[in-house]
Amino acid sequence: MNEQDIPHETMNAQVSPASSQQGEPDGKKIDYWGYIVLSAGVGALIWGLVSAVGTGWGFWEYTSGLKGVAGAFLLGLGAILIGAVQGWRVRKAINPPPRARRWVGMVVALLYVGWVGTFLMAALTVPAIHDVSTDLADPPAFQTLALRTDNLDNIPGADDSDMRGLTPLQRWALVHQKAYGDIRSVRINEPVPTVIAKAERLAKARGWDVAISLPEEGHFEATDTTAFFQFKDDVVLRVRPSDTGEGSIVDMRSVSRVGISDLGMNAKRVRAFLADLTGTVTAAP
Repeated sequence: MNEQDIPHETMNAQVSPASSQQGEPDGKKIDYWGYIVLSAGVGALIWGLVSAVGTGWGFWEYTSGLKGVAGAFLLGLGAILIGAVQGWRVRKAINPPPRARRWVGMVVALLYVGWVGTFLMAALTVPAIHDVSTDLADPPAFQTLALRTDNLDNIPGADDSDMRGLTPLQRWALVHQKAYGDIRSVRINEPVPTVIAKAERLAKARGWDVAISLPEEGHFEATDTTAFFQFKDDVVLRVRPSDTGEGSIVDMRSVSRVGISDLGMNAKRVRAFLADLTGTVTAAP
């Protein structure tokens, strides 16, 4: 029997499977994991931003906003982990699923996780206080803006054997001195009214809301508001003539209205403001 004797239908039956495999590929499988990683990554970013901005707009309490940011952070970590595991699983696949969705989701999640991670790192490197002053023995007092009633609650060291018997105010001063020993009263070779006027100009240039400015009395208060959460931190400056009558002694205090830890923001604010106010910061003797 030769090829001509083979029925035509039989030949078609033998050839059709091969031709189907070569010329007509099967339908593509849906990349479920890619969609999951993409949705989780983008969802984490949106969830975190909405939590922060919604807090600033007053839609919910700041504690709820922080929980939302934390939840989005965990979702972002999940997106990165799932994407990495899936990438390892299909690394040797003959027909691997498209990588674009998975990579976009992972990159977006990484950006958000990295942004939140900077705040977490700050929380680990600074003390859990929210009141920073150049004068620990006699901090500048607010006259117009109200100091929060729970200002000395939750000061670190209550269970520390080295601080046993200390009052919250004493613990605050000790923790403050250890973490921010460089923040001290500064001397400026200008009269008190001139220093206050300059401070007011600097505050307005920073977008702070000035509550009161008394150049002759050497007193100034303002409020700085953060971008996303719209957290408000109150600032007070006290400027007094130096003992010699030449120049002025400047003290500054920055206090967060909410929260236990300020993540180092008040110290950063005091350092930057005094540096601009003095040109070069010189500690008062």
